[in-house]
Amino acid sequence: MSKSENRKHMILGLSMGVVFFGVLIAMFSPIFGKGMNALEFSDQLFNTIAKGSTEYIPGLQKQVAKFDGKTFDLTLHFHSGTTEGHEGINVKADEVAAKASVLLGTVADVELMGEQLKVSGDMGRVLTAVLQDSADMFENRGQIVSDKYGMDERMVMFMWWKALKELDKELKIQGGRDNVAMAKFVDTVVKKGVEVGYNFYGIAPEKASDRAGILSFSLVFYVVYTLWWGMTIFYLFEGCGLAMSAGRKKEV
Repeated sequence: MSKSENRKHMILGLSMGVVFFGVLIAMFSPIFGKGMNALEFSDQLFNTIAKGSTEYIPGLQKQVAKFDGKTFDLTLHFHSGTTEGHEGINVKADEVAAKASVLLGTVADVELMGEQLKVSGDMGRVLTAVLQDSADMFENRGQIVSDKYGMDERMVMFMWWKALKELDKELKIQGGRDNVAMAKFVDTVVKKGVEVGYNFYGIAPEKASDRAGILSFSLVFYVVYTLWWGMTIFYLFEGCGLAMSAGRKKEV
């Protein structure tokens, strides 16, 4: 390849590189939506679409009826420190027990014993309350949840999460067919009720079909932008005199 062609490819590669990094800088600038960069905007977009396609709670509210009249009598043991998935929250066991007693005390009999909480009652009634709070959070009605217990709505869901985790553990320790069945459903309520309500709180739901245009643009942009960088590297190598050529077959 001649020097003039190398120079031409180098200029083309450098020009494409300037465009690539110019777009990259723009993507990290707070010019999308309400002061967000491209990554934050796309994260919010996919969260709204994910919420629009997530409808676990109504189904769980129908299933919980099979646990009406199923009683339990357990002692929950709480521990101080951080919890997996909530590393930013450092809690004290006695405070968790006290707050959990406020929640559980509205639907069951509770006895607070320092870092432990003795709870007895109807499992159906308890899980109905949990799912109602989860539904309110999912529908962004956090004030209702906050007013009900006199604490921050996110803290309410975190306390339900902590209490149900311990409830699940103690049911499994007690054993028996009924307890195992209750433990399994409690775990489902945690994952598809409490966690869903907590994680999607404050997000407006949207259907993918309503945002088909921007979703298509995002996909096309990702492909083109990736190929653009690949061609940039290709032309820069060409400009440096590095080119791919077919190998010669040796004659024997």
